[in-house]
Amino acid sequence: MKPLLLIDIDGPLNPYGGKPERRPEGYTTHRMRPRGWAHEKPLRVWLNPGHGEELLALGERYELVWATTWKGEANAWVGPQLGLPELPFVDWPVMHGAAPRGTFWKTQYVLEYAAGRPFAWIDDEITDLDREYVERKHLAAALLLHVDHRIGLIRPDFDALADWAAAL
Repeated sequence: MKPLLLIDIDGPLNPYGGKPERRPEGYTTHRMRPRGWAHEKPLRVWLNPGHGEELLALGERYELVWATTWKGEANAWVGPQLGLPELPFVDWPVMHGAAPRGTFWKTQYVLEYAAGRPFAWIDDEITDLDREYVERKHLAAALLLHVDHRIGLIRPDFDALADWAAAL
């Protein structure tokens, strides 16, 4: 069984923290209205079409899973822009709620979803507290890869994911 690759959107795929007037190189701008977006103006999302190819290549070694607040809407709004097939998603029972020991709110649910399987998780909110928590609570191999929300996924991130899976 392949390890899971749990993929956040905002930060890793959509470098929302970049300068609003200067889209990062290689990215295209999309205007989206997912259900959770309650503002009048559509949400600006920057996506790099090359990331779809990179993720599909990683799909040879991983089972790809959305781990984003977009939940299943990632398959309608983001996946098609990147050329990704429909992916399973973590259906967070509570979003932005309480978390154990100062961890990111997603961490406890990532462990529940992984259910003892090896996994890599890419997110811009991961901290050392999350790594320590996973190390204590998860018996299988795990890679928690922090991605800068101003830059998004870059070549060394994809290489680290490929190398980690190959070493399992």
